[in-house]
Amino acid sequence: MFKINSIRWFLGSFFVLCTACVSLAVAVAADSTQVSTDKDYKIGVGDVLRVTTWKEADLTFENVFVRNDGKITIPLLDDIQAEGRSTMELKKIIETRLAEFVEAPTVTVTLADPGSQKYYILGEVMGVGEYPLVKKLTVVQAFALAKGFTEWASKDEIILVRRENGKEQMIKIDYDDITDGELGKDIQLKADDIIIVP
Repeated sequence: MFKINSIRWFLGSFFVLCTACVSLAVAVAADSTQVSTDKDYKIGVGDVLRVTTWKEADLTFENVFVRNDGKITIPLLDDIQAEGRSTMELKKIIETRLAEFVEAPTVTVTLADPGSQKYYILGEVMGVGEYPLVKKLTVVQAFALAKGFTEWASKDEIILVRRENGKEQMIKIDYDDITDGELGKDIQLKADDIIIVP
């Protein structure tokens, strides 16, 4: 009887654990898609868009690149400003301009590749280079992706260079403070941030 009860207890606990793991996996998956489905996302230079016009195969384009001038080119419509707009805003602009050629056009604009969402790590890290900002990342997570520091890194003199509204901002980061528990100093990264580890 004792063995049977033990087996029942084990199976019950195992079931509860599996249920919890599945719930956690679903939550993580939902969180990982937050950036790509965010309605507040602003199109940037380097992004690749997919423009689909319902029932108009000739006006459907798989890879529309946002050029350095922030514009895209659509046949019939020429250049359209895309940078700084949401996909919904761009959809409405394309629909308005297409209405001159197509009756009641229905357009869908989706983000195929967020090429504008990148950050950079330079200096005394194992993996110097350009990284995609595919989700909400903090400085500490960025160092993990860069495979950590070299033995010569000055972890208390790290600089984060950020450009916003045409101005350059330099933020000092002390990695040791963050790992000692001052989590408020673990800054969330933005597109085009440059992390310099002296």
